Amino acid sequence: MPSGEPPPAPEPLPAQVFDSHCHLDAMGCRDAADVAAVVAAAQAVGVRRVVTVGDTLASSRWCAEAAAGHPDVYAAVAVHPNEVAGIDEETYTALAELARRPDVRAIGETGLDYYWGRVEPAVQQEAFRRHIALAKEVGKALVIHDRDAHDDVLRVLAEEGAPQWTVFHCFSGDAEMARKCADAGYLMSFAGTLTFKNAAAQREAAAVAPLEQVLVETDAPFLTPMPYRGRPNGPYLVPLTIRRLAEVKGLDVIELCSVVTRTGEQAFGNW
Repeated sequence: MPSGEPPPAPEPLPAQVFDSHCHLDAMGCRDAADVAAVVAAAQAVGVRRVVTVGDTLASSRWCAEAAAGHPDVYAAVAVHPNEVAGIDEETYTALAELARRPDVRAIGETGLDYYWGRVEPAVQQEAFRRHIALAKEVGKALVIHDRDAHDDVLRVLAEEGAPQWTVFHCFSGDAEMARKCADAGYLMSFAGTLTFKNAAAQREAAAVAPLEQVLVETDAPFLTPMPYRGRPNGPYLVPLTIRRLAEVKGLDVIELCSVVTRTGEQAFGNW
């Protein structure tokens, strides 16, 4: 987990945008007042809305309740690939119930993670397929966690048929991967890693990704943008990443914010 003091607030954006992926519960939020404080800090710098993402059934329930309690918070529900060992039908049934709630706008984060080796690939892939099916059943976006598993993620999506809106959270591929995602119609969400010195491949990916297929996120409290890497992240730090993305793509920040916000509304539904 990140440590130290939270970074100072960045310069406010000249136009509104949103955080497509954060974890308010992992940030330490416990109640409606905590959630409101995080959103207020984000809105003070132009980050109007946030999508808080579940990674277990308990976390998903918490995210759904947080979204129900704040007009500018939306939720995604799922069991993370590192947590799917032993997942049962009761869990899938409960996720399906949550997925139908109006403030739950996506199924995620789901996908494949071969980096940690905590769960057998076959078990992860079966859970991924179930999550894909749920996203299509309820007609909501799919939010993908893809770590060291690009080929299998793309293969499973092709085999199952991806939902209309499929988002690669914290996009970690190179330019070739970005082109494959673009051709398939998938969205690519870029996190604070885009600002890291060792992330040249991600910046190359961001440069070739079609503007209309790009989102921005924090993955808070993780992946804090430079120059604050290692300190606690929050939705209020989106401006650091979106300004870096604008530089990479040679765009005006206002234009980028406008397109990202429009794409987010298309993917996650009317705000």
